[in-house]
Amino acid sequence: MKILALNGSNADNSFNGTLLKFIMKHFGSRYDFEFASVKGLPMFKEGVDAPEEILALAKKVEEADLVLIGSPEQQHSVTSALKSALEWLSSSVHAFNGKPIVVVSTSVLPQGGARSQTRLKSVLASPGFSAQTFNGDEFMLPVAPNAFDEAGNLKDEGTVKFLGHFFDEVDAWYAQITK
Repeated sequence: MKILALNGSNADNSFNGTLLKFIMKHFGSRYDFEFASVKGLPMFKEGVDAPEEILALAKKVEEADLVLIGSPEQQHSVTSALKSALEWLSSSVHAFNGKPIVVVSTSVLPQGGARSQTRLKSVLASPGFSAQTFNGDEFMLPVAPNAFDEAGNLKDEGTVKFLGHFFDEVDAWYAQITK
């Protein structure tokens, strides 16, 4: 399965980017990953044709079997950078049409990005997406500054084990919706 791991942060040292890169490394023999980020993308502007950077991201979304979004939380919601990218990808182009989407998150706070996941899933249910969003177990990693070692690996074995369970559920869901 080809998975586009989309980092929803525009931060220089993104914990969600670190989480996605850990997932890519840990499950690299199980899936074919490609990493992308919303960092540096132009802000959405209604009535304007999608710029080249957005068209390039749309192509990556379309070519993936599944999109894995790492969703940071800001002000109890998704980042403005992620929301803007999604607005381009659901109105100027419709890259998510029928696309399976899985959301993970991490945050510096104990909630682990729970509110961003809720808000993001609401956005993904909007007209223009027509995506299929995974709603099984959720993966929300709390207190991100303490969760990773210097090499970007998750420190807690229980968290790594749950991440394996999470992707087992994703695999079963994906098999069900693509048969």
